[in-house]
Amino acid sequence: MRGSQRLIPNMKKRRKNYGITRIDIDKGSTHGWEVRLQRQNTKYAKFFADKSNKGKNKALAAARAYRDELLATLPEESRQARANRMTRRNTSGVVGVSRVSTKGSKGTVYDFWQASWSPKPSVRKCVKYSINRYGDKKAFNMASKARKEGVKAMEV
Repeated sequence: MRGSQRLIPNMKKRRKNYGITRIDIDKGSTHGWEVRLQRQNTKYAKFFADKSNKGKNKALAAARAYRDELLATLPEESRQARANRMTRRNTSGVVGVSRVSTKGSKGTVYDFWQASWSPKPSVRKCVKYSINRYGDKKAFNMASKARKEGVKAMEV
C-alpha cells in the first residue's frame, strides 16, 4: 500500500481522498475540504476549513481522519444493493428498466424497453427490446429479465 491509503473492511483499495472534495470560494473567503458520503439513503457531510485547522494540509488530514472514522462505523453497501435501490425518478416500477424513444434519420420514432446495469466499476451495459417487434408487455418482461440476470452476474 502506498502513502496513507488503507483498506476499508470488505472493500478494495480506495482513493486517498475518497469522499473528500476541495472547496475554494474566493468571494466568500471559504477554503477547505468537505467530506461527503452516502449510505442507505442517508447523507453525511462535514466541512474542514483551512483557517480553523491551521492550514490546508492539516485541514485535509482532519477531513481524512473524519472520513476514515465515519467509514469504520457505517455499514458497507454492496454494489448489488446499490444497483437494486429504487429512486423516485423510476416510472417503470423496475430498477434499471426504462422506456426509451428514439427518432430515426427519416423521422420515424422507435420505442423500446431498455435495461441497464454496471457489471463492474466504470463499465455500463445496456440492452433494448423493441416494442414494435415484441409488443409492450413482452419487451418490458424481456428487459426486466435481462436486468435481473445482469445484476446477478455483477462483480461484488
